[in-house]
Amino acid sequence: MLRLRGLRRIGLEPTDLELESGSCIAIEGPSGSGKSLLLRAIADLDPNEGEVSLDGVGRETLPAPEWRRRVTYLSAEPGWWAPRPKDHFQDWQSATGLIEELGLSVELGERPLRLLSTGERLRLALARSLLIEPRVLLLDEPTGPLDSEAKAAVEALLRERMRLGVSLLLVTHDAEQAMRLAEYRCRMEAGLLTCGRAETCI
Repeated sequence: MLRLRGLRRIGLEPTDLELESGSCIAIEGPSGSGKSLLLRAIADLDPNEGEVSLDGVGRETLPAPEWRRRVTYLSAEPGWWAPRPKDHFQDWQSATGLIEELGLSVELGERPLRLLSTGERLRLALARSLLIEPRVLLLDEPTGPLDSEAKAAVEALLRERMRLGVSLLLVTHDAEQAMRLAEYRCRMEAGLLTCGRAETCI
């Protein structure tokens, strides 16, 4: 279980949250309301205060790289540092199955990143994140630029990982996606998070 107690930072009111293993909580709300700030605070990418733990292990007891391997943040605009996609994977061959599940050709690995679409880059970044076998995925609009077919492929893969015990904290503007994937839906307004059952419009 991922547990937050009084997690706060500039732009984020003190937040309590519990995310069970293999479950999904969707976070909705207007742009600029603090959704991405919350994910970044959980990943400890920005200065923050409060208590964060995973399965009873406090975040502060782990080296930052190990925490971010267990609790992995996928930005809406993932970073890239080399010319080709395959250069960002420790073992490209081990990624090919995931890449094909996401509706992509493995030949993309050789293409210049600048020639790939936003959706292709985002799905490659998701594959890269899944390969490190996180316990929790912090997903910031993981299907925003995707068409319906690609979105369905991503959601199918996420459901598969949830069945294996991976938890999702999903920021989305897609209310139907929230209903499909999440047991609980939360709404962020001006840095304040409120939550309810997925079937409840909040």
